[in-house]
Amino acid sequence: MSTQTDAVDHTPRTPLEAWRALQDGNARFIAGDTLHPHQDAQRRKDLAQSQKPFAVIFGCSDSRLAAEIIFDLGLGDTFVIRTAGQVIDNAVLGSLEYAIEVLGTPLIMVLGHDSCGAVTATKDSVESGQLPRGFQRDLVERITPSVLEARRAGDADLQDMVVEHTRQTAARLMDHSAAISQAVSRGDAAVIGVFYHLADGKAELVYSEDPAFQNS
Repeated sequence: MSTQTDAVDHTPRTPLEAWRALQDGNARFIAGDTLHPHQDAQRRKDLAQSQKPFAVIFGCSDSRLAAEIIFDLGLGDTFVIRTAGQVIDNAVLGSLEYAIEVLGTPLIMVLGHDSCGAVTATKDSVESGQLPRGFQRDLVERITPSVLEARRAGDADLQDMVVEHTRQTAARLMDHSAAISQAVSRGDAAVIGVFYHLADGKAELVYSEDPAFQNS
């Protein structure tokens, strides 16, 4: 297995470069040839006073979706935000805007996955008409539009609903945040949606408004 000293120390500067770096890391993870880059003592010291992550990963809190592992990353590489079902709230939007406006991060990835518990709970609630108690109800209410849209399109399978939710969440970020929308319009940043397959570890692009990402 390779060691972190084999990693190429090149920080992506553009949205497409960032996506390709994440693809490369995911390919290493799938192949079992991870580099574990940027995880040594020197890297820790270098980052003590500042950070310049090349991507924001806004993903589900599921324990099987550890972004730094599945994309073979290290300290300072990505700014990671996680909520159950990658549900958007004001804290999420503020964190994303901080990454874009203050840290200058060029890429936002919304990361969903198969067998998502939050989407499963929402599917069950839509079908039964019964909502969960407590604050879990808030999660279900926020995911419900995605489940309903998938059902309207004839996609009743859970995984189709997760993909639809990932797409809708990515698109909604630009609707909710002027800062994100403006950065995308300037070409300084991009927003993509990615679906992660738990069994084989593959991270699949499912949303992008930029044709360059579809061909990458």
